[in-house]
Amino acid sequence: MRRFILLIFFMLIMCHVFEQSSKIKISKEVLHDKIKGGWAGQTIGVTFGGPYEFRFNGTFIGDYQKLMWHDGLIKDNMLNNAGLYDDLYMDLTFVDVFEKYGLNAPVDSFANAFANAGYMLWHANQAGRYNILHGIKAPESGYWKNNPHADCIDYQIESDFAGLMSPGMPNTASAISDKIGHIMNYGDGWYGGVFVGAMYTQTFISSDINHIIDEALKTIPQQSEFYQCIHDVIDWHKQFPGDWKQTWFHIQKKWANDVGCPEGVFKPFDIDAKVNAAYVVTGLLYGDKDYTKTLEITARCGQDADCNPSTVGGILGALLGYDKIPAYWKQGLKESEDIHFKYTTMSLNDVYNISLKHALENIKHNGGSIDGDNVSMKIQTPTAVKFEKSFDGLYPVAEIPVEWNEKNDVISFNYEGTGFVLRGETADGNSNSDFVFHTELYVDAKLLEKPELPANFTTRRYELCWNYDLPKGKHNIQLKILNPSADHHIEDVSAIYYTDKPIDGMKENESDASTTK
Repeated sequence: MRRFILLIFFMLIMCHVFEQSSKIKISKEVLHDKIKGGWAGQTIGVTFGGPYEFRFNGTFIGDYQKLMWHDGLIKDNMLNNAGLYDDLYMDLTFVDVFEKYGLNAPVDSFANAFANAGYMLWHANQAGRYNILHGIKAPESGYWKNNPHADCIDYQIESDFAGLMSPGMPNTASAISDKIGHIMNYGDGWYGGVFVGAMYTQTFISSDINHIIDEALKTIPQQSEFYQCIHDVIDWHKQFPGDWKQTWFHIQKKWANDVGCPEGVFKPFDIDAKVNAAYVVTGLLYGDKDYTKTLEITARCGQDADCNPSTVGGILGALLGYDKIPAYWKQGLKESEDIHFKYTTMSLNDVYNISLKHALENIKHNGGSIDGDNVSMKIQTPTAVKFEKSFDGLYPVAEIPVEWNEKNDVISFNYEGTGFVLRGETADGNSNSDFVFHTELYVDAKLLEKPELPANFTTRRYELCWNYDLPKGKHNIQLKILNPSADHHIEDVSAIYYTDKPIDGMKENESDASTTK
């Protein structure tokens, strides 16, 4: 009995020691400085990379090309190029919901806030917005069978807030991302946001870039392609420690084959989350905490060359803290910090303070404590989120042009395979029309759905229609326009179709696909 009592006493002591060791103390001043660094770093990074966004697809920016940065660039863009900051004002939409409704705000509050916002959106965000506005709620709004852009970068570039409000708490950040990230993404697209959020959480408790990346990757299931891609980048960095371009080439060879995003299939354009996250990790590893080097390498990797520098700029800004971001990169920042981001009522100075408030609330909510200027954070061991996979068993065969027979008011094509996506534009960037095309989608003469296709750019459906669940075989697709208009047209119509097994090179029979007029 005596031994048993001693054993219990020893275990209680060890539990107390473990509990104490799992907490880290930080001053409010340092916490605030890191949060400011995260938000300022994002703003700097996206401004720096803006001129190169998707202008270098499938290639990197050569060393001879000087990348621009000068005083006044931030303010000028915030006033005259507000759309550049889509990753920032999307973040702020969610920050504002937390501010209004608290840490336990329901997912519908976040979904409705961004779906009804006045800003323009693209890819998974716009597909998710359309779904929300048409009654498909989260998480179904981001699910790949309802959202052809489920693996795109969208939540990855909007997840910074989740990490900044969860210092040292990667699992808490993952829970936030589970709720909000599934509004617009699924699978690898969702994992991008989980991973970025987790990296931010680690910047409050570690200054080692390698450790930050390794710990954040533990939040991602190992069987996912996202995990495997980032793990490869870590290995390639070890293999080629002095040459980031070797790692870039290996990323292209193994991972730059988008099968989901209809704009990236069969094209060098790649907005896939894992590939762009690979560029983020490349910049962080080869940049070695040098702010200039990190931003430059990340931007030079190409593709989403504004959002990726925004991500590394924010992560490195949080690691270093606002005060230690080099003065060169803070040129023009001070005079921009009171400007409200377009479509919001928040400036950088506002979000610096609001984000600190949310972080302190989150720390207390998750077992930490605050005593005056001293903050005690209960540190979490990262655990992997659930496994998800988008576009499983789908292999692109071809993209074919499709003509709209305006005489019969029908868009029609034939193909042999399984799934398909019918692309087309019902609105341009200047359209705020209230007109909506009413349509009927027939697959093999059977009515499948009645898509509404707005001519308004903000509420448009990003693709006309799609289906990934058809049996393998020959199919006829007809999209009938029920209310044709002389003032509105559907432009740039094409179809991508899939089969259930990989195609060897270019051996597919193109004659199986044809347009029907």
